[in-house]
Amino acid sequence: MLSILPDTAGDLIVVQASDLLTAEDYKDVLVPLIEEKLPTYGPLRVVIYLDQSFTGMAAGAVWEDAKLGLSHPEDFLRVAIVGGPDWVEWAAKLGNYLIKGETQHFEERQFLQALHWVDDAKA
Repeated sequence: MLSILPDTAGDLIVVQASDLLTAEDYKDVLVPLIEEKLPTYGPLRVVIYLDQSFTGMAAGAVWEDAKLGLSHPEDFLRVAIVGGPDWVEWAAKLGNYLIKGETQHFEERQFLQALHWVDDAKA
């Protein structure tokens, strides 16, 4: 499940991922939010918080994530991924090859640091 957090404003998107992420989470929540903000704000800053209940991504969600990066390679300034299992750090590094902006993984206890990091990317 993907929830939009109240910190979302302007060119900043902050979402929380719980349980299993699905393709519908991307299609119904994240992609429409990104496509709504891009025409007004241009490249976006994103924080994705993987809470303690996060168990992973369904195959469809992995595909939607890859499509999102490939269809918007220049539309993200910074993407911070907070929390999650060990493989998430590897996924964040892979993201650096899919988008022009930067991706970085932060430990769950570093949520505020992640917010500051994406904030420093103001264009």
